[in-house]
Amino acid sequence: MLSPSLAQEIAGDTSAVIGFNVLITDAEGMVIGSGDDSRVGSFHEASVEVIRTRELAAHSASQAQQLRGVRPGITLPVIMDGQAVGTVGITGPPVQVRRFGLLVKRQTEILLRESVMLRSRLLAERAAERLFADVASYDPHVVEDEFLVFRAAELGFDLRLRRLAVAFEIAVPGTDSRRQGAPGRDMVLVRSELLRTVRDVFAGPQDIVASTAPGRIGVLHRLPAGQPVTSLVDDCRRVADVIAAQDGLTTRVGIGEPADTVAGLHESYQDARDALRLGARVAGGPTIHLIADLRVHQVLTAAGQPARHRLLDLTAAALRAEPDWPLLRDTITAWCESGFNLVRASAALHIHRNTIVYRMGKIEQITGRPLRDHRTTMALYLACLADQLDGEDGADL
Repeated sequence: MLSPSLAQEIAGDTSAVIGFNVLITDAEGMVIGSGDDSRVGSFHEASVEVIRTRELAAHSASQAQQLRGVRPGITLPVIMDGQAVGTVGITGPPVQVRRFGLLVKRQTEILLRESVMLRSRLLAERAAERLFADVASYDPHVVEDEFLVFRAAELGFDLRLRRLAVAFEIAVPGTDSRRQGAPGRDMVLVRSELLRTVRDVFAGPQDIVASTAPGRIGVLHRLPAGQPVTSLVDDCRRVADVIAAQDGLTTRVGIGEPADTVAGLHESYQDARDALRLGARVAGGPTIHLIADLRVHQVLTAAGQPARHRLLDLTAAALRAEPDWPLLRDTITAWCESGFNLVRASAALHIHRNTIVYRMGKIEQITGRPLRDHRTTMALYLACLADQLDGEDGADL
């Protein structure tokens, strides 16, 4: 439990403060830290008895001469969880150094306890990352879901509870992380801060938070029965605001669908990633995207670029040739997404109803088909979404 690096740091710093040499041994009596570097690696015979009895021992000059590797001073046990894991020795006249004994011992035990807690936390984080990665890449032909359920249970997580996947993407403003593969800033430097920020918000004992790649963090959030998915939007926005305030970084979020199986969680995380990818292409301003709002886009993406291009060519080629095609496209999209309601469509576009009527008339004149025919309109709607997905550069997703 006492690592040589930690022992040497404690011994060196403490020796400099109190003015007497401090040495630290492991449970076998070997010196692993000392203000006097020459003593590191030597055997300190007095520590063996101190570890056995867990009692302080003082040694005069004559007594020290009879023990291997011992000088005048005192030796105290280092206790962790009721066990002696090593000793702390202070070299000097026992009468003078005794007053430092309890202070040095307690300080060493406090630092050791903090080191153990930090190491345990790091191990838990790495275990959570491995678990998250296994869920993200889950393949029933490679690993049984019960195995992952068992591994998660060893870490204190029940994968059979209702959860929902959230994907965070953090990038420097002005960069396109989708094209670059990673943000321009060295995200390794702020990785722990970003994880801590996300964990502060998603702090439930059943929430699994892990770094999945530079600038990317995934969450499997425990979603109690009855809690709506939309309740997460405020939490995600809070994370984005804190990251922006602390590090000047922009954050985008994709939210999947609830699930209570390993296969379902795998799909939820894939959905969250799709929401990030699709939302960046079609949503414009918002930075938090729910896959539930992008299901049609997701299906169109699965159809492939050739199928989308054919749909566009056969359905909206004449409209796309118009200079105001983006406005016509937005009008068709708003008309369909507002339930073919003129008032709601004009409100969604923030324009007057008469403008909607004018545009719809133009669309009907060019296509030769009435927008009141919902089958025709839905075909145009899908073509508009396909155009949004491929963008002006025609790049596939």
